[in-house]
Amino acid sequence: MVNRHRGEVEAILDGKAYALCLTLGALAELEALFGAKSLSDLVSQLSSQSLTAQQLRSIIGCGLRGAGHTFTDAEVAEMQCEGGAAGYARIAAELLGATFSATAEE
Repeated sequence: MVNRHRGEVEAILDGKAYALCLTLGALAELEALFGAKSLSDLVSQLSSQSLTAQQLRSIIGCGLRGAGHTFTDAEVAEMQCEGGAAGYARIAAELLGATFSATAEE
């Protein structure tokens, strides 16, 4: 069971439920991948642009690794998600919302 107070969300990938969480290490990985100079720069980039499929894959991969799974981004790229591209975007948006929102209910 995921805990939104800790920034966790659940995603169904390949028909299996996984917890995702953007830990400090996962956020550092995203900063490097996005070329962000700071956490606030990363937040700004994530909120001001349309995300590519590669970026969605990286966000979901970092979330999986942050929750303790060992999937590589290449393995994440091969996973199936209900709703296709829109499903991946929903997972990433939910994960980012759980990580950066002021309260768990937002």
